[in-house]
Amino acid sequence: MSAAGIAAQFAELALAVLLAPLLTGWVNQCRAWLQNKSAPGILQPYRVLAKLFQKEVILAHNASPLFRSAPYLIFGSLALSAAIVPTLGTDLPLNEAADAIALVGLLALARLFIALAAMDVGTAFGTLGARREMMVGFLAEPALLMVFFTASLISHSTSLSTIVAAIAHRELVIYPSMAFAGVAFVMVSLAENARIPIDNPATHLELTMIHEAMVLEYSGRHLALIEWAASLKLFVHMCIGLALFFPFGIAGGGDWLGLVLALPALAAKLAVGGAALALIEMLSAKMRIFRAPEFLGTAFLLAVLAMLVHVMLEG
Repeated sequence: MSAAGIAAQFAELALAVLLAPLLTGWVNQCRAWLQNKSAPGILQPYRVLAKLFQKEVILAHNASPLFRSAPYLIFGSLALSAAIVPTLGTDLPLNEAADAIALVGLLALARLFIALAAMDVGTAFGTLGARREMMVGFLAEPALLMVFFTASLISHSTSLSTIVAAIAHRELVIYPSMAFAGVAFVMVSLAENARIPIDNPATHLELTMIHEAMVLEYSGRHLALIEWAASLKLFVHMCIGLALFFPFGIAGGGDWLGLVLALPALAAKLAVGGAALALIEMLSAKMRIFRAPEFLGTAFLLAVLAMLVHVMLEG
């Protein structure tokens, strides 16, 4: 493994952890602009995190060690997820040990911990949110796997770095299957990150909330880690989308100049992606929770259709 690969690995992890709140602030800023409202500022998530880290942690009397350790486990799982997604380069030390299937497993592990922690104290809202979260995950994970499998049919590998190298570092080819997979991935990402139309991150209405219902009992640094992890999850999903569908600009192995040039390319793509997410949320309406299975079922069908299109037209 080259020195450039090791540097890229640490740089990707550091950028993901540090820039994830900035991406959340950018999405909130764009959504406020589109709604002709004044936003608190793009750096507001950092101020919120700093305030929460300074506050005292209040725990319920019947909180178990799982409730105390869940924020750290959730944040660690999502940080490791960010480390295996190629955003700057494809020559990464973790490539041999982790691929798309392992990435889905890490995202599922973070969901499991937050759901267990939500049910640990025994509150009604926590249990309600955990059940909704597991329902969304049960429907979203197969669709996400089908999206990865469509890309793996093109590169003949489930390694994200191999997929990026196969799509980005070859002659320009139009894949109709990736169009269907892209729509399915957007739908899955909206559901996984509790965004409109599945959930509204800007409200605490008990009849509709999913993520907020699970974290009502957390405070202080525990709540800060969970909110930071939520921003990191959005960052990971957006980077997955960029790696699968817009991998251009990602450096190859051992290319120092490419790694340097990949940083502004990543920033530009994240800025466009954040603005597109805000536009989707502004044009969409919050749907009833009972219609979420239909929404995610459609995403799964589109992902399966993408595989069939590849087999019949591109194979």
